[in-house]
Amino acid sequence: MSWNYQGKIINEISDFPKDTFGFVYKIYHIPSSRIYIGKKFLELNRKKKLTKKELLEYKGKPGRTPTHRRIQVESDWKTYYGSNVELKKLVKEEPPENFIREIIRICYNKKTLTYYETKYLFNEEAIENPEKYFNQDILGKFHTSDLEL
Repeated sequence: MSWNYQGKIINEISDFPKDTFGFVYKIYHIPSSRIYIGKKFLELNRKKKLTKKELLEYKGKPGRTPTHRRIQVESDWKTYYGSNVELKKLVKEEPPENFIREIIRICYNKKTLTYYETKYLFNEEAIENPEKYFNQDILGKFHTSDLEL
């Protein structure tokens, strides 16, 4: 299943504009007409254990010898359908044709990505409309269960 962005199909990281950090997206569940809004990073920082050969480079140097180094790896954005438990269950049970994955905003840094995800969630009143949205919280601070609906 591909991502749609402004009428274009996105299948590879090279399909994104240069220096893209991540994107804000909507996933539509066609049978229920419900939507999920989220954000996704294209790459992640991971710790990788140093090999014996790499450790030898530090031999005889002052200071503590590191055990790991940071590397960037591509995230699972190609197969990602959000973090909502109910939505993930539907993705497992139903065919891919029941879902549309749309990128609504491409972002070039972490703060902008978080800002736009939050903006869309508040503007569309996502947590106030559980019959229309899968989202149950915003930033882990504002929860559907806290609201007096």
